[in-house]
Amino acid sequence: MHSRRQPEARRQLHSRRTVLTAAAAAAAAAATTTAGTAYAAPAAPRGTHDRLRALISRMSLEEKVGQLFVMRVYGHSATAPDPADVEANRKEIGVANAAELIAKYHVGGIIYFSWAHNTRDPHQIADLSNGIQQAGAAQRVPVPLIIATDQEHGIVARIGAPATLFPGAMALAAGGSREDVETVGRIAGAELYAMGIRQDYAPDADVNVNPANPVIGVRSFGADPRAVARYVAAEVKGFQAAGVAATAKHFPGHGDTDTDSHVGLPYIHHTAEEWERLDAPPFKAAIAAGIDSIMTAHIVVPAFDKSEDPATLSRPILTGILRERLGYRGVVVTDSLGMEGVRKKYGDARVAVLALKAGVDQLLNPPDLQAAYNGVLTAVDKGEVPEPEIDEKLLRILTMKERRGLFANPYTSHRAVDRTVGTHKHLKTADRIADRTTTLLVNEGRLLPLSRRSTRRVLVVGADPAAPSGTGGPPTGVLARTLGELGFTTTALSTGTAPTQAQTDAAVAATAEHDAVVVATYNVTAGSSQRGLVQALLNTGKPVVQLAIRNPYDIAQLSGVKAALASYSWTDVELRAAARVIAGRREPKGRLPVPIMRADAKDKELYPIGHGLSY
Repeated sequence: MHSRRQPEARRQLHSRRTVLTAAAAAAAAAATTTAGTAYAAPAAPRGTHDRLRALISRMSLEEKVGQLFVMRVYGHSATAPDPADVEANRKEIGVANAAELIAKYHVGGIIYFSWAHNTRDPHQIADLSNGIQQAGAAQRVPVPLIIATDQEHGIVARIGAPATLFPGAMALAAGGSREDVETVGRIAGAELYAMGIRQDYAPDADVNVNPANPVIGVRSFGADPRAVARYVAAEVKGFQAAGVAATAKHFPGHGDTDTDSHVGLPYIHHTAEEWERLDAPPFKAAIAAGIDSIMTAHIVVPAFDKSEDPATLSRPILTGILRERLGYRGVVVTDSLGMEGVRKKYGDARVAVLALKAGVDQLLNPPDLQAAYNGVLTAVDKGEVPEPEIDEKLLRILTMKERRGLFANPYTSHRAVDRTVGTHKHLKTADRIADRTTTLLVNEGRLLPLSRRSTRRVLVVGADPAAPSGTGGPPTGVLARTLGELGFTTTALSTGTAPTQAQTDAAVAATAEHDAVVVATYNVTAGSSQRGLVQALLNTGKPVVQLAIRNPYDIAQLSGVKAALASYSWTDVELRAAARVIAGRREPKGRLPVPIMRADAKDKELYPIGHGLSY
């Protein structure tokens, strides 16, 4: 069933828009002055296009079509993955390993996932990247592959420690420094480059104006389009200065939906004028910054396409708006074609064809590669997709590869990894940036910072969502360990994101031997049992500090809390920073990048954009 807004939801949307009117108006003006120019990629060396066109002319149709695909593949090695990964590859792709995938389908790119066992450690990643490039060089027409991943940082990071992990987008926006954001892009890009990865599916350019958004949230820089545009441009500059293609996502804007496009088909009911004010500025800023690629969204925008096709398959959106109105001439890549949002109306073979007709260049991770590949070949044979259009798409992709140095040298080395990835300097920079992001929302009676004299024994309880790759364990453990290092005596007790009555009772009983409680909450809703846990802890009379470890909106559901903070993620770097604030070792410097609305009156602000207390 399509996700259509009901009348009450539409009224709430109108209220959120009213709150954001001033920011949106400023964003529209900023878009005209700072982001209204057409895409201008770095100048290619003289003769590059002629040379790339000559390369394309040597390819068969099958080779050209293969170059449009960016595909997953299981395994830590290009030629000798573990037996379980060989089995998974044969079942899903019909090949044993990455080298066979490249030889059979001539794919132009590979996407790395931790769940596909591509990202065990930096040396292994570099070796896998080199093996993939060797397979590309062994083709009849040698073409380097572009290797990509989703390394947004914060809650989306495919590569974990010992690589440097930074705060995510909303946390960085809370820190308020464009220089920090550009630094994150530059360092993260340098580390990816050292591991052979030349395209990152970041930054997220969505403007998160819907607190109920289940898929974007803290992946966005916030709810102010003007601020989001500034940070997107800064991160693009950082990534691309490091030699990595940045990717702004998810066009035309996934920030105002209450449906996850992984499992459904979201509708965005913005008018054309609202889209121009709320959603367009970050993409315009990315284009003005010279971004290499833009990722599509599997969302329906009726204001732009009455067919109700998702944007990924919409020519009015991708060609009419992105290419023609915004003047973008870089690479357009789909979001994963395995997501339900793009598979609802058409079969997998047809989806690939429609995406190309809409204006897409790269087809990302189709669930059935053979069906998609054959579907495109058939469409070209029948004249539905003219071969010259395939050539133009391929030219854009190859030009991006040229700009990122892949034709000059696609390889990396263990030495490059050792001198770049997870260095002491990078890790210190991550901590320094994180120290500017923790936001203090409430501090009645100056409960914070905790005193090591009066509140020395601290119980850390609460949510323990699955830890992002390469973290130090559940959030309660990381917080307790860091507070312990700062001089407190701590106990960690995980109660989960949906604590049972027994878990709540155990937490209450544990307070008897402690002077204060820190409770980590995770996306608290009106019906969440986390509310009961927090209230039960408050009823003990012990000082209670609440820390929102994902979306910052939890405090709206938690009456009676006298000390509340937001870390915007549960990764180690952000939790350690929050612990330093709780212990008084750092001042809380973060400011809300989104408004927090009242739970009992969703058209009224509890805390506005920019709210944040200091000690």
